[in-house]
Amino acid sequence: MSEITETVQELLAIVGLPAEYRNESLTLLEKGNSRYVRDLKLNFSSTLTSAHMSEKECGLVALSIAVNNNNKVLIDFFEQYSISKDATPEEIAEAAGCASLLALNNVFYRFRHFTGKEKYTQIPARVRMQLMSSPVTGKEFFELMSLAVSAVNGCEMCVNAHENSILHLGASEERVFDAVRIASIVTSAGKVIY
Repeated sequence: MSEITETVQELLAIVGLPAEYRNESLTLLEKGNSRYVRDLKLNFSSTLTSAHMSEKECGLVALSIAVNNNNKVLIDFFEQYSISKDATPEEIAEAAGCASLLALNNVFYRFRHFTGKEKYTQIPARVRMQLMSSPVTGKEFFELMSLAVSAVNGCEMCVNAHENSILHLGASEERVFDAVRIASIVTSAGKVIY
């Protein structure tokens, strides 16, 4: 067995997939004997830890991104991981809800930002966002998940608003950075694990 195949199998084991599992992307990496597989495995493992977030928080941010990216394999993995770190069903549901709500907000506010027309900021949005009003995960952490999803979805206005809110609520820039780091790694892994 080649070193690359062994690394692919180690990566698959982390997310609970059988050693023989392959998809198009994994096959391309393996056939090309890509050294990237090792980087991917190490990067993915690093989503599970942070000096500025608990393991449960890492899992919930990652779960929110997996839901946002509609990646069943990673949704299943991060749901189970979060449960193993004492996440409640309500917190898990909130991570999923955050992804959906922010998908709505990111499209809406990105449109307003792109057009730059004052008229669109004066028209009521007419969308409900009760999930944001008193989140079970707490306001600061919900804002952190919202920022991570907004970064993945590329909404500058939302990223800036959520980052300002998080810092105003007392979080550190390192905590913000780690949430976005996790979001970027989950998005990257999802291109190969699906």
